[in-house]
Amino acid sequence: MSAAVADLCDEHEGEIEVCELQFRDFGGRAAFSGPIRTVRCHEDNSRVREVLSEPGEGRVLVIDGGGSMHCALVGDNIAADAAANGWAGVVVNGCVRDVAVLAGIDLGVKALGSNPKRSVKRGEGVVDTPVAFGGVVFVPGDMLYADADGVAVLSAD
Repeated sequence: MSAAVADLCDEHEGEIEVCELQFRDFGGRAAFSGPIRTVRCHEDNSRVREVLSEPGEGRVLVIDGGGSMHCALVGDNIAADAAANGWAGVVVNGCVRDVAVLAGIDLGVKALGSNPKRSVKRGEGVVDTPVAFGGVVFVPGDMLYADADGVAVLSAD
């Protein structure tokens, strides 16, 4: 990522959307960007694992876990797979776990918080549909930019 998110906000004022949620950084990559893919799920990370097992090609997975703090949707194994498969990062409207290990993985990871409890595995969830949280609609294919200042999205159109 070449430009800081704050600079992108100045440059694209009026067209860039900024997520109002206050995420915490957990991954080894402080700044990341890429085209969006999405998963909407509730306390079931089956689809998250499936998508991050695919070639990432520099994309960012936006996971709408409904803001649930009851369990983690991403842990060290899934994050390591994502990094190995070429994903730039994940943004989780929910929790992660294995925080100490995540910090050493070359992947951007933003989430609301952490919880050591794993999610259920029922195969539930929806992939590549627009998801909305924090005042932003995350549309697959749009560009996401993230750094210490926050998360912003520019439409691909």
